Amino acid sequence: MKKIDKAVADQYFREKTRNMFIYLGIWFLVSFGVVFFAESFSEISIGGFPFHYFMGAQGAIITFIVLLFVNAKVSDSIDKKYGIDEGKNIQMSAGKTVDH
Repeated sequence: MKKIDKAVADQYFREKTRNMFIYLGIWFLVSFGVVFFAESFSEISIGGFPFHYFMGAQGAIITFIVLLFVNAKVSDSIDKKYGIDEGKNIQMSAGKTVDH
C-alpha cells in the first residue's frame, strides 16, 4: 500500500468524521426527535398508523438501514477521492499487496 501525506490523511479523516456526525444527527432525530414531538406528529398518519407510532415501530429501522447503504456509498467515493481504493490494493492472506 502506498503512504499517504499527513495533510491528505487529516482531510480524509475530517471528511469521514463529519459524515459520521451527520449520520448520527439524522439517527438521533429519527429515533428520539419523533418521540419528543410525538404529540405534534399525531395528526400525520402513514398506512393508517400515527406517524410517531410508525417511526417507532418501523421507520427508525428503515432509516437506519438506508443510512448504512448511504454510508457505504459515500465512504467508497471518499476513499476513491483520496486514493484509498480497495479495488487497487487487495490484501492477500500472506500480507502482500497486489496492484491491479
